Amino acid sequence: MATATKQETYAVVEVGGNQHRVHEGDFILVDRIADKEGAKVALKPLMLRGKDVVLDAKGLEKVKVEATIRGHERGDKIRVFKFKPKRGYKKTQGHRQELTRLEVTKITGGAAAPAKKAPAKKDEE
Repeated sequence: MATATKQETYAVVEVGGNQHRVHEGDFILVDRIADKEGAKVALKPLMLRGKDVVLDAKGLEKVKVEATIRGHERGDKIRVFKFKPKRGYKKTQGHRQELTRLEVTKITGGAAAPAKKAPAKKDEE
């Protein structure tokens, strides 16, 4: 059993109704995003795991996951064939999904910042 020497930081993000587990430097394919290549996109975090796990809404407000659009692509062709026996009905359709390739550039947030100390009250007498 191998133990990890480095703490593994990853986030679960939602893009286009799908959830993806991402690390910094990962490339993911998502449904087409209307921005141009090279544009920066903020992804919606659902969970962050670093030194500790962040799941609550208040903690996730501090988490930021940034990605850069690396290119627009089209997915593999899917062939749909409809057939009804003894009726002479045959129909073939094809579909290619429009996709965008994202590179996750930065995952920040997570551990709460140390609480600020209130200024000491002066006793006035």
